[in-house]
Amino acid sequence: MKVENTPSLKHPEVLFMSLCGIGFLPKMPGTYGSLATLPLLYLLSLSGAPFFIFIPFLVIATIVSCYIAEVVQQKFHIHDPPWIVMDEALGMLTAWLFIAGEEPNFYSLAALFALFRFFDIFKIWPASYFDKKVIHGMGTILDDIISGIFAGIVLKLTFYFLSA
Repeated sequence: MKVENTPSLKHPEVLFMSLCGIGFLPKMPGTYGSLATLPLLYLLSLSGAPFFIFIPFLVIATIVSCYIAEVVQQKFHIHDPPWIVMDEALGMLTAWLFIAGEEPNFYSLAALFALFRFFDIFKIWPASYFDKKVIHGMGTILDDIISGIFAGIVLKLTFYFLSA
């Protein structure tokens, strides 16, 4: 019996971590993963639910994703492959929590996307620490959570100062 050791969408863990294959799109998988999250964030914004309701979901999804990222990396002998874009989705959700409850509009979501991509690409400390020094699944996911926190803080402060 031949054992397949190549990431494929036939593997449920690969399907999950690649956001149903979005991470396998060419050139900019992180950008595509972030873009794919925007419709979900828009729908969550329309719900009008307070942000703290989403925190347990985010915590559980982060823990599960850290574990699955570690399983995938061990199984395929890879570290933080570009096709893992679940971390981008979680980072975008983290950033969105800072503006949850605001009236959803194109500009706020576009700003959230741009800020998250900026912080995700430039990996400002401590995101850079998790990206470079934490070599298991936790590092793969948590650098994007931290980038999402930075993006959310900057966006919240921007909204605050623009409305003052």
